[in-house]
Amino acid sequence: MGEKVVAGRFDLSDRQHYRDKLRRCLTGLERLLDEKRFDRPKNLMGLEIELNLAGGDGMPKMLNAQVLERIASRDFQTELAMFNLEVNIAPHRLGGRVFDRLSEELTTSLAYAHRKAGELDAGIVMIGILPTLDRDDLVSSNLSDVDRYALLNEQIVAARGEDFVLDIDGVERLTCTSKSIAPEAACTSVQLHLQVTPGRFADVWNAAQAVAAAQIAVGANSPFLFGRELWRESRPPLFQQSTDTRPPELQAQGVRPRTWFGERWISSAYDLFEENVRFFPALLPISDEEDPLQVLDEGGVPTLAELVLHNGTVYRWNRPVYGIADGVPHLRVENRVLPAGPTVTDVIANAAFYYGLVRALAEESRPVWTRLPFEAAAANFDAACKHGIDARLEWPRRGRYSGTAQVDAVSLVRDELLPLAEAGLDAWGVERADRDLYLGVIDERCRRRVNGATWQAATFHRALEAGLSRDAALAATTRRYSELMRAGEPVHTWPVGLPEPVPLG
Repeated sequence: MGEKVVAGRFDLSDRQHYRDKLRRCLTGLERLLDEKRFDRPKNLMGLEIELNLAGGDGMPKMLNAQVLERIASRDFQTELAMFNLEVNIAPHRLGGRVFDRLSEELTTSLAYAHRKAGELDAGIVMIGILPTLDRDDLVSSNLSDVDRYALLNEQIVAARGEDFVLDIDGVERLTCTSKSIAPEAACTSVQLHLQVTPGRFADVWNAAQAVAAAQIAVGANSPFLFGRELWRESRPPLFQQSTDTRPPELQAQGVRPRTWFGERWISSAYDLFEENVRFFPALLPISDEEDPLQVLDEGGVPTLAELVLHNGTVYRWNRPVYGIADGVPHLRVENRVLPAGPTVTDVIANAAFYYGLVRALAEESRPVWTRLPFEAAAANFDAACKHGIDARLEWPRRGRYSGTAQVDAVSLVRDELLPLAEAGLDAWGVERADRDLYLGVIDERCRRRVNGATWQAATFHRALEAGLSRDAALAATTRRYSELMRAGEPVHTWPVGLPEPVPLG
């Protein structure tokens, strides 16, 4: 029976061997930390954005292999489904006019990709969830033709042992089932990387966890799935449910989901890697030939391949990353909270807010995580996903008074977090013009209570009021979004509604 449960190409000895290798990798990581072998501070940040392919009618196009062939750049890669791509921007040093440079690079890369997609009557759409996706689009036959995606799907399906259940209760309620992890492909996000020293890692990760809710509140951009209006940021519940290896009995026992906010503040990067090994069975027990402890004994740097692979199948919203560059190991915090879009300016504004904020909070003398229960940070994240810019969040009171209070997200961001982000960007050495431009975008979103999600929802309802059917309204909203995205002005300036039809004659 046990062998039949394991789908695909792995037998029981593979899993036992992989578990042993994971433990050796953990010991290797611990030795690297003890021996202080990690890279010195370089203030390096990196950026990845997941993208959608859609036609001129706003409908998804299953063409990523053909589009990538035309783009012919290593900066662009496949993602989970055939309507997805990912663009990777090379690491940059935080400081100077870094955000303007990032904006220029991204704008150039996306315009080029859009032109190449246009050769196939498709275009690039940078959005959290494409509103026109249908359940028939998110099936295993539309997964990208890449072995690792097929294998991951096999293993997650086998671990669960039954259909995945999607049940998201928001403005409207969606309930449906899926036989594969394909619905996860609807979630297209921005990943912000920050290289940190081991000594700084815990403070930066804790700070990132504390501000995840504020990031979502100002950056929400995923209000629709399968024709239903759900949460303002519907990616997190969708991602969790579409990768959930736990049948209801294991959920009832309190077994942790693989898409996970976490359950405690940490004191070391090792805490997260160790939890990932202790709590989560291997999905892809593929072992490397390397013996990490022997490599260390010989003075080398181990790749810790099994630990890196396993870590990539635990979907924390702030994920620890081990890597090697120029023969030297380093650690990164990968922030996976934000949806893609709406515009390059909005993406860069979200990045500036995040990098400034985590720097300032990580250096506070009384860190926020010593004054905010972890459970409150997790509840804040859920509240921000549900309500977006209208969320109320629990936050430590300022001044001498202890305890926490409920506060409007926009008030918290404008009164407390934006000044901290400003100070953090100053500490990184970011030039004032960059700082003021991009943090000003966040401030304006708060002042007007507008983000991508509010614009999409308001425009959709205008289209319904104009007499369009739901499907037509979602398609028209997507087409209008795509036009404004390419025009490039930040979302808080976008006019709500569809353009007036031009009279004929």
